[in-house]
Amino acid sequence: MRLTILGSGNARQVPVYNCDCIACRAARHDPSKRRGPCCALIECGSQRWLIDSGLTDLTERFAPGSLSGILQTHYHADHAQGLLHLRWGLGLRIPVHGPRDPEGLADLYKHPGILDFSQPFATLERRELGELSVTALPLNHSKPTLGYLFEGVGRRIAYLTDTLGVPDVSLSVLRQCPLDLLVLDCSSPPQAAPQNHNDLTHALATIVQLQPKQALLTHIGHELDAWLLDNPDALPAGVSLASDGQSF
Repeated sequence: MRLTILGSGNARQVPVYNCDCIACRAARHDPSKRRGPCCALIECGSQRWLIDSGLTDLTERFAPGSLSGILQTHYHADHAQGLLHLRWGLGLRIPVHGPRDPEGLADLYKHPGILDFSQPFATLERRELGELSVTALPLNHSKPTLGYLFEGVGRRIAYLTDTLGVPDVSLSVLRQCPLDLLVLDCSSPPQAAPQNHNDLTHALATIVQLQPKQALLTHIGHELDAWLLDNPDALPAGVSLASDGQSF
């Protein structure tokens, strides 16, 4: 099983337009420090699923027939905007599995084109997708949102973004067996009252609860990148920042 981080940034991405902070300056000079819309690719055997579709160049990145389908965590624009163009393709059907959300994004449900939204996940539903087993886990966000537990070839990977903490019902599923990798929302440095997304304090508390073999922070904002440059020892052993193009 292979997980590739295609994008590790929050809705603003990095660098942020018209921002001159140290993180944004670094990203403008070094492409490896840039962060695109938060998304990933999970591969297991013959299965190849895109996790979220915020990238606006999906039709260039993925040849027709190269994806088994798309697993949407939710339908905020920075996670689903790529579907608005992809839907107008011809001659194939692409399943899009995600949460039950009557609003979706824009007019996607009204004009789905080649996208098939007919099989949304129920809470805690487990699906066998060829060699890949996927369990939908409810998260804490301002729109119906799911995280995903991936199991295959003796490995367990959890992908949890966007969320502030993790609901007990999802924690109970994740604790059933050790996680090889936890990919977790961490959008900002420590804050007094974060909303909708983990700050570093909440993310590290969740990691302590779940005790994964390895933890990867994603959905990262420029403020966190800048703060960590001033606090380089803030991440404990086994916890690191995601970067675009990274594979596990």
